[in-house]
Amino acid sequence: MMTTPNRTKALNAYQRDAILSAPPARLLTMLFDRLLLDLARAETAQNAEDWETASENLLHAQDIISELSGSLKPELWDGADQLLGVYNYAGSTLLQANIQRDRLLTQECIALLEPLRLAWHEAAALPTGAIPAAQGGGYSS
Repeated sequence: MMTTPNRTKALNAYQRDAILSAPPARLLTMLFDRLLLDLARAETAQNAEDWETASENLLHAQDIISELSGSLKPELWDGADQLLGVYNYAGSTLLQANIQRDRLLTQECIALLEPLRLAWHEAAALPTGAIPAAQGGGYSS
């Protein structure tokens, strides 16, 4: 039987390989899943007044939003500029949620981003070629 450090190492390698081999639509849904997980964890930490944990999760959520913003390709999708506006708003709101320790701002971002997460999951489930998301969705691969 593997020891705990070896199991952790194996799990990390498996997760890394899953990310590296995932198609663009799957990567996008993975990012959104983690984004909403970070926000839920941040909200829980804010409610417990665990500001260090809240900050760590809010900062990671901001990193994900930055990655999503940076990977948009407006030349491939007409809606990219509007989506970039949503990402910019969410990023600045999360910054304020962290600085002001404001759980309502975190909740606002959850309410804003959860429908996008669901929409990307629905789009990723469609047959390849049925929608732009299946061809990159305005995101770089």
